[in-house]
Amino acid sequence: MTPRPAAIAGHTCLFIGLVDIATAVSPHMRAARIERIAPYVPGLTEDVARAAALVCGVLLVLLARGLRRRKRRAWEAAVALLAVSALVQGLRHHAFVAAGVSALLCAALMLLRGEFRALSDPRGRLRALGNLLLLGTVSFGLGLLIVGVRADHEAGEGISLIDRVKQVAYGLVGMAGPLTYDNDRIGDAVSMSLLALGLLTASTTVYLALRPVRVEPREGDGRVRALLAREGRRDSLGYFALREDKAVLFSATGKAAVAYRVVSGVAVVGGDPLGDPEAWPGAIKEFLDRCARHAWTPAVMGCSELGAQVWAREGGLKALELGDEAIVDTADFSLSGRAMRNVRQMVHRIERSGYSCRVRRVRDLPDDEKQQLREAAAAWRGSATERGFSMALGRFGDPADSDCVVVTAHQEDAAGTRRVRALLHFVPWGDDGLSLDLMRRDRTAEPGLNELLIVAALRAAPALGIARVSLNFAVFRAALARGERIGAGPVLKGWRGLLVFLSRWFQIESLYRFNAKFRPQWQPRFVVYPTARDLPRISWACLQAEAFVVLPRPAERLRQWVRHRANGTREEPAVTRAWT
Repeated sequence: MTPRPAAIAGHTCLFIGLVDIATAVSPHMRAARIERIAPYVPGLTEDVARAAALVCGVLLVLLARGLRRRKRRAWEAAVALLAVSALVQGLRHHAFVAAGVSALLCAALMLLRGEFRALSDPRGRLRALGNLLLLGTVSFGLGLLIVGVRADHEAGEGISLIDRVKQVAYGLVGMAGPLTYDNDRIGDAVSMSLLALGLLTASTTVYLALRPVRVEPREGDGRVRALLAREGRRDSLGYFALREDKAVLFSATGKAAVAYRVVSGVAVVGGDPLGDPEAWPGAIKEFLDRCARHAWTPAVMGCSELGAQVWAREGGLKALELGDEAIVDTADFSLSGRAMRNVRQMVHRIERSGYSCRVRRVRDLPDDEKQQLREAAAAWRGSATERGFSMALGRFGDPADSDCVVVTAHQEDAAGTRRVRALLHFVPWGDDGLSLDLMRRDRTAEPGLNELLIVAALRAAPALGIARVSLNFAVFRAALARGERIGAGPVLKGWRGLLVFLSRWFQIESLYRFNAKFRPQWQPRFVVYPTARDLPRISWACLQAEAFVVLPRPAERLRQWVRHRANGTREEPAVTRAWT
């Protein structure tokens, strides 16, 4: 939760930055003030003052969010810039109020410096410097190109390369250079282009300097597997804490842990804490303390009702029901009865078409078949990016995951060759349960293969010692189920109608209908958050974590490509399932 002094400082800094930008672009400046002190300040002109106001304004706007999140580096930069802003605004006509506000905020930040302790990425300063040098050089080169292609519109004679260099240097910081043009539109275009390059360089440099700490994934998962061996049956999402992109924070006693990933300044936890519930408060306290040190917004996605109660009690957070998990008791599962008629008919039809299923542990798969299934699953993927975080493992066939279960559907062609047409991948849920990780099928295969695979898994479960199987999650299932009942009110019907409309793009209603075919028990799942105003930011971070929103990361992709080229390997796609 953002402390009130930091929030006020951030909003005030944003206001001052906007005022600086507005006064910088306004055409009026009291020249008398400049002339009065210009002899004592070499190089001080109206353009210098205007450029200083513009640069200060832009940087203060960029620093406002860092101040709200109590970033120490944002505080250091804001104190210096506010002092400059107060001086520059004092030279502007009718800007004494803005100058006074800047000075007061600067003094307040000095007095409240203890409030701004949040850490930024320790590598941020070096990367910011590298960005300033690299992007600054590129911007300068592009500026020379922009000025050079307009050389035939330059007014005057004897213009040298030095003059063009000065024009670019001044233009990048918003100042007027020595060159003039015979067309005002061309002159404005050159000035705006140069200013845009300068602002791009400044904004990316500030972002890199203030970006959140990047949490490196753990090197080993022995302690996590030990917790899962003791308490893994409590949560069907527990095994997904072994994802390689999740960091794990243990309690002081080591009896509980929280697995999380930081996305856009939000520390997203998937499922309940690991370990003994009596030790959860210690792990939650460690996690929230780390969030406070780094100014991360804590969020929990897909926790159980017990987990939501503990998070709300220990962390002062709020909980909102997000959906329901479908859990099937394998001992009670049967295709007989009227309720299972549609599934029974579909399974029999698919079996008559020549399909058969095999259910095996990962350790029983030959290496060549693992590779074949991995490639097939990647080819059947519906999107270019693998989705999944809270309920997806992110890998397939790893020797460490030997207890995982794979269900494959095969079809024999006219030549007698058995082709794999679909597969399911389950991860362990304690010693007597499975949790669905991956569901893929060939898009050209007959519909109904997913039903056949699930039925095959449920039929084979008792022989594997499996008593319960967790299937997909249905988002807002309760609203869909209640909204279609007789007597549902207009609000509930309207909410259901909106969900049905959104189902055109997201698997909301269809996933609920699919899960309901198997007559499961529904277990509610919750999202936990600090305040309602944090929900949009948390939603955005969760969409990124689940890969429903993929932002371009050219630098990261370049590092991955270099690493794989150096190792002489190719990057294999992950095989995962996402919350839909």
